[in-house]
Amino acid sequence: MAPANPAPFFAVGAVDWSIIGDRSAPPPAPERTQLIEEALQYLDRALAFEPGNTDALLFENLLLREKAQLTSDAEEKKTLLAQADELFDRALQGRRSPPTPATSQANIQTVPIPELARPAGPGRDPSTVRIGVMHSLTGTMAISETSLRDAVMMAVDEINAGGGVLGRKIEPVVVDPASNWPLFAEKAQQLLRRDKVAAVFGCWTSVSRKSVLPVFESLKGLLFYPVQYEGEEQSPSIFYTGAVPNQQIIPAAEFLMSPEGGSKKKFYLLGTDYVYPRTANKVLKAFLLSKGIPQANIAEEYTPFGHVDYQAIVRRIRDFGSAGDAAVMSTINGDSNVPFYREFVNQGLRASTIPIMAFSVAEDELRAMETEPMVGHLAAWNYFQSIDTPENKRFVEAFKNKYGGRRVTDDPIEAAYSGVYIWKAAVEKAGSLDVDKVTAAVLGLEFDAPGGKKKMDPQNHHTVKPVYIGRIRADGQFDIVWKSDPIEPEAFSQFLRGR
Repeated sequence: MAPANPAPFFAVGAVDWSIIGDRSAPPPAPERTQLIEEALQYLDRALAFEPGNTDALLFENLLLREKAQLTSDAEEKKTLLAQADELFDRALQGRRSPPTPATSQANIQTVPIPELARPAGPGRDPSTVRIGVMHSLTGTMAISETSLRDAVMMAVDEINAGGGVLGRKIEPVVVDPASNWPLFAEKAQQLLRRDKVAAVFGCWTSVSRKSVLPVFESLKGLLFYPVQYEGEEQSPSIFYTGAVPNQQIIPAAEFLMSPEGGSKKKFYLLGTDYVYPRTANKVLKAFLLSKGIPQANIAEEYTPFGHVDYQAIVRRIRDFGSAGDAAVMSTINGDSNVPFYREFVNQGLRASTIPIMAFSVAEDELRAMETEPMVGHLAAWNYFQSIDTPENKRFVEAFKNKYGGRRVTDDPIEAAYSGVYIWKAAVEKAGSLDVDKVTAAVLGLEFDAPGGKKKMDPQNHHTVKPVYIGRIRADGQFDIVWKSDPIEPEAFSQFLRGR
């Protein structure tokens, strides 16, 4: 009898992604190993149902690499990594093969791997140093990630025009993971194993970052991750140039509870159904409860990537906030923001009645939206294009000159751009491309970003930065209504750890 088809293994809850990347907090290694074993059993069921399921092969490859990080037995580690390599090669072959009728019926997304234009391995130019650029240029996240690719490429061009790094020009290898989370892991392995890049700049969603984390750790790679996220992670192979909750979500909630922010007493937590919104909202709920907000005044709801029908959800928000004392805390990601804000307007809701505080909508997303009815809604970031300094004006002008006058800059764009310069400064400080030496040089590094002076935390791989709250203008820009002093990052939230 054929096994029952399990639920999609990449669904929230099927695999507990918290078992990947948390290097300095519970659960301890034995419990984590048990969680990995349970996830592996789940994936085995998926592979029993469909042996050619490349997504399942890639996820099992990732979990085996994670398990290898936890064992102290050298032989076991070697065996696990060999098994992971075998699974990756099988998945790679599956990506290159036409889909079988079974995979078509199972609606498995198969993405062919384009051959890179530049030669790999021994044929590479020794006068250059390769970096990887790994952002989705197609799929639901392309609305946000394409501009991060552009920011990285602008930094590369500027650095090359100034002589490069250690006297060598930077050669970017650009890949498109296509908003497909297992494909991120595949592309990461290609960049590290085949293209031998010195560092990678990429990812947006937390599930994409979680999927590549064990790849970078097992292959001794280095990733610069430029987007705000939920925290509860600290990998030696990743530098986080975006914000953690105490640098974005918590200050935003404090602002909304203050007289300046409307003295809100009810909060509707609405997000896309994946790692970042769910974990960030755990932190946010714990914070709100600690401030005396009753559980009954906190609502929580999630929608899948690409969701478009928000009629019923907005109706519930309207009823929830009918007294005028509520706000929406939005962690919706990608192109779903367009129908959400449109439906908000269609049902007659405005910022003056129920303000939306967004954590994934910035100037770049607003380019694709009808902004006039959105005037007054809020967003919390660590950078806005409207920061009025000579340095930021030069950055904005350079970006527009390169990519067109209608283009804009925003927080993830600034963080992606700055990440390349952080890496360059660390390489030159270390006098080497060696990952360990570069990593040591990044820690504690102070740097001038377009939005002002910032600093890499000397211990936890995150970034010290101020928080800004902006109000949306009709032209798609933000009026800055509140700013903090630089805030040190909490990789692990005090509201979840009881600190």
